[in-house]
Amino acid sequence: MTTQTEIPSLADLENISYIDKSGNLPENLQGKIGVYAIFNQDKKLQLVGYSRDVYLSLKQYLIRQPQSCYWLKVETIDRPNRSRLENIREAWIEENGATPPGNSSEETAWNQPIDAKLTMTEEEKSSYERIDEITQIKLLKKISRRVETQILEQLKSRGVNTEIRFNPKLKEKGLLDLK
Repeated sequence: MTTQTEIPSLADLENISYIDKSGNLPENLQGKIGVYAIFNQDKKLQLVGYSRDVYLSLKQYLIRQPQSCYWLKVETIDRPNRSRLENIREAWIEENGATPPGNSSEETAWNQPIDAKLTMTEEEKSSYERIDEITQIKLLKKISRRVETQILEQLKSRGVNTEIRFNPKLKEKGLLDLK
């Protein structure tokens, strides 16, 4: 934890494994306010963000971008202070020398619900156009469950044991996000 005026150097912070030996995200970050930097397997910066609950944000990123979440660095603060969090985020991006993909070209993939509709086969697209609304919802739920299964299998292969629950209402729209 830092004083109000100090901005910690990203290089000086400890690398933390995104998933610990027991297959969980860093539980000590539950309910913590802070800034985080997420790195891929090669320790290349992917995203710098801030949150009122760092743990929940990290969990969300893990389902959206599992191939990019291997390491992190975190700075927590005691009280919410948006300008302080934004200043740290901007300083870390500047220190990196380039804007990470999650803060630029891949921002939507990191920050919006997963659009399972993008995985529709040609057959599903064709069928979707010709069916009634109730059947469309059923098809979207089926596609969402298929993408959910793929994500959960990918996380299982990484050894993730943290409980992951998707919002069932969003599946009706072909979207996946945590509950």
